[in-house]
Parts: sequence; structure tokens; C-alpha cells
Amino acid sequence: MKTTSELTDFYYKTLHPTLQELEIERKHLRHRIIVVGVIYSLIVLLLAIAIAPLVNETSNFIYFTAFGYFALGAIIYKFLIKDYTSVFKQNIIKPLIHAIDEKLSYNSEHHISEHLFKRSDLFGVPDRMNGNDYVRGNIDGTNIEFSDLHAEKRHKNSKGKDNWSTIFKGLFIVAEFNKNFHGKTVILPDTAQSTFGNLIGNWLQSNNFSRDELVKMDDNNFEKEFVVYSSDQIEARYILSHALMKKLLIFKDKSKRPVYISFIGNHIHMAVYYDKDLFEPSVFRSLLEYKIAMEYVKTLHLAISIVDELKLNQKLWSKQ
Repeated sequence: MKTTSELTDFYYKTLHPTLQELEIERKHLRHRIIVVGVIYSLIVLLLAIAIAPLVNETSNFIYFTAFGYFALGAIIYKFLIKDYTSVFKQNIIKPLIHAIDEKLSYNSEHHISEHLFKRSDLFGVPDRMNGNDYVRGNIDGTNIEFSDLHAEKRHKNSKGKDNWSTIFKGLFIVAEFNKNFHGKTVILPDTAQSTFGNLIGNWLQSNNFSRDELVKMDDNNFEKEFVVYSSDQIEARYILSHALMKKLLIFKDKSKRPVYISFIGNHIHMAVYYDKDLFEPSVFRSLLEYKIAMEYVKTLHLAISIVDELKLNQKLWSKQ
């Protein structure tokens, strides 16, 4: 498996001619977006000024105007960058993925299935889900798939209208494990203990009625970062050896993001929370900028490296 340094070299050296062409297109696109944005804003402002005297409830008018402005603006922006995004993904992201392993397949339009997301039991059942940048393949004998994912829950407000809240947004990874586990073990970020302290945090963890039994681990560093629930205490401790807990801590430290993990059947599910689409091209910053390049490279390497980081390709347990 290539290192992040090797992938960065590939990004700059092999893909450089394509990056230069895209950089020219990016600058043109940025100019178009600014021009369209100014014209669009002026049109909305003039319409608002013209309609405002005819409206009785000013506060509601301002709210709906602002909502409409941003909603339509987002649609216009997506339309303007559509072709640029497609070219970037096919000419930059896809070659980067194949540089890791030629057997990996990539589809910019697809995402992890809702079935796998539900099976993970990490976030509950979503009412709607979308995503993109789906990667699937076999790394060193281990089947793996991942994608960008955005899962949402529907709520009714006081007026009976639908409101949507995000239950997960980020990188969702599913990999094959070397053993069929009979129980279900779920590992979540330890927000209760870090927020409320040991006493209250432990009480809240123990009384989480939406989860299985709380499992206390004998690794203090792991306990500070994660909380473990399982339908089988013995099996949970069997899975979470000291070596694996250490590797999960390293993975969490590398991601620098909240990490959610579950072991179900013969699969490990990992969700790394982000607040943005991970493989969308930059429009207002140069694609040749080192920090921009490293964001793409590190995210891809993080997803793929789970096989090596957690030694999923080694026969730690025999399948039963």
C-alpha cells in the first residue's frame, strides 16, 4: 500500500498536467460564480424592495426571502460547478484511488447502501440518505468499501412542517473481519464523560437505554476517548484486545475527527464524522496548493489504511 508521501508525489508529478488545466478552468469558474452571484443578489434585493410594501408581516417576509435566497443560490452554485466537479473526480480522484490499488473500483455517483448503514447500528434508522464517491475493492485479501454519506432524520415542527436534522455526515467505511461474531459490539465517542466528568458521565453511559450493556475496558486512554456497548461482554473484550484498542486510538488520532465503530457479523463498520463533502474540488483555492492536495490524499489514505492499521488482513481470529 502506498504511503501518503508516495500519493502526494503522484498527485503533483503524474497528475500535474491535468491539475494545470483544471487550475485554469477553476479561475474562470471562480470569476463566473462571482459575476453570477452579484447579479443574482441584486435581482433578489430589487424584488424584495419592490414586494416589501405589499407585505403585512415583515418578519416572515424577511425570513422567507433569506431562506429562498440561500436555497436557490445553493442550487445555482451546484449547477455552475457540476461539470468542473465531474472532470475533477474522473481525472484526479479516480487516478489517485487506482494509484493505491488498480483493483479498486470508483463511482462518483454511488454511495454505501442504506442496508449497510442500518446494519452498523451506529446512528439509528435515517429517513433519507444520500452520498457519493463510492469506492469498493479488495486490499491484501480484505474486502472493503467506503463513501461519502449524509444521513438525516425527519422531524415535525409546531406547524406540522418537516424539518431535517443530520444524524451523520462524513466518511463511512465497511470492511470484512476474520471472524463471525455472535454478538454486537458498538464503540462510540465518549462525549458524556468528557462533558460531565467521570461520575455523571459513567451514570449517563450506564443508563443509555437505547444501547446494549455498557462494557468497561481496562485501558484508561481508550476509556477517555470511547464508550463501548455490547450484547456480549465476553466477546466484546475478546474483540477489543489491548493491541486493537491501541490501533483504534491511533486511527482516531490520525483522523482528528469523531470516530464510531461497530463489530457485527463478520464486518467492521467505521464512521468518521466530517462537516463537508470530502472529495469535492476547491473552487476558491488553488488545486496546486499543498494543503488542498493533502486533504484529498490523507482522506483517501485514511479510508484504505484501515486494513493495515487494524491488521484486518491477518488471521487474528479464525472464522467460525
